[in-house]
Amino acid sequence: MTTQDVIYELRTKNGLSQDELAEKVFVTRQAVSRWENGETVPNTETLKLLSDLFKVSINTLLGSPNKLICQCCGMPLDDSIIGRNKDGSLNEDYCQWCFADGTYTYSDMDDLIEVCVPNMVSQGFTEEQAREYLKDNLPKLDYWKRYDELSDNGEFEAFKKKLIGEINDLHIEGMPKLERLSALVGRYVNMEYRLPSGMNVKFIDDNTTYLGYQLESQFGGDRCFGILANMDFILICTYGEGGTDPELVLYKKR
Repeated sequence: MTTQDVIYELRTKNGLSQDELAEKVFVTRQAVSRWENGETVPNTETLKLLSDLFKVSINTLLGSPNKLICQCCGMPLDDSIIGRNKDGSLNEDYCQWCFADGTYTYSDMDDLIEVCVPNMVSQGFTEEQAREYLKDNLPKLDYWKRYDELSDNGEFEAFKKKLIGEINDLHIEGMPKLERLSALVGRYVNMEYRLPSGMNVKFIDDNTTYLGYQLESQFGGDRCFGILANMDFILICTYGEGGTDPELVLYKKR
């Protein structure tokens, strides 16, 4: 699709007239008309406003001329998994797992490899092939090449260690000791729990990235413990294979 087609489709999909779109991005209706006729394209600042308004990348607005990949893990990017800056705007260099709300979630390449390998194995790689590919290619990505410049000097890792300590101090019966936390995007782990009142509730946001992990229950069987947390809360649950029959064990404000 071209820029003119993308803007027309997004405008009509969102039920906006040309006048209404113009008002939202501080241009004239004639400017919007020229975009949609292919006479001009929005300038850089207006593209940023359109990106924020429609929740799509500037790359998408321009007709996807570039194939985006996460500059931390190498995953191909589309608008649904692009990371976000602190102000909520999209950061087209990273995925939601590697960059969340302006924070880089990985500071150790070996930890990232351990997270990526199972995903690559599920796509047909052998474990050996996956590890070799990642060890060869991750150092070529911008985040790892500029790590000394981009890193937070271990602040996020220190936060994760503190969080792991808090979770282990809860001494949940049947739950093994937690050793690590990984980045998890809400919509992939947002389970619905039934409260004693009979109400079904969800506690997290589909579009937010959290820290979490899965642990096998010490009681045996096919149920696992699921851990989710961030700066505001700790959530622990159990569930069956494939996330079935979730039960809330603990939800604690920090």
